[in-house]
Amino acid sequence: MDFYKVVKNRVSTREYKSDAITNEILDRVLDAARLAPSGKNGQPWRFIVVKNIETRKKLVGACRGQRFIQEAPVTIVACGYESRAYKKMGGYWNSLPVDIGISLEHLMLAAEVEGLGTCWIGAFNEEEVRNLLDVPKEVKIVALTPIGYPDCKKRFNSRKNLSEIVMYDKWQDK
Repeated sequence: MDFYKVVKNRVSTREYKSDAITNEILDRVLDAARLAPSGKNGQPWRFIVVKNIETRKKLVGACRGQRFIQEAPVTIVACGYESRAYKKMGGYWNSLPVDIGISLEHLMLAAEVEGLGTCWIGAFNEEEVRNLLDVPKEVKIVALTPIGYPDCKKRFNSRKNLSEIVMYDKWQDK
């Protein structure tokens, strides 16, 4: 599939079929995440693949009632070690959120190629997710995504024009 078509076709999916995802497909999608770049190639990420329905049901409560998390056959929890991430981003902050963001986007685009839907979940209670999945205290949970075959028509949201978001050579108020 053409890369630009993949980017244009990927949308947030909030309705899923219960159909299982084969291990081969899931491994390809996870491998795309593994191949993502990271600050100083630290690869600080870890991914928890949640298939258990009872655990996914409990994740709904930890994710502000987003019920579609339990509908998808898999939920991916993207987390990582701040201690293993590049510590001097911009001279003052840690690369972990960026590293995981890039990696999770690789996963989401690969899922689109495989005919799967995803939805970036940032609305969650980190401590509740941590407790449900036995995530160590030193590991930061950055995002989750359900992953599965969509059970809905794609809804495309509008995007700003390039002229609204791009500046050349220096900052320019629009």
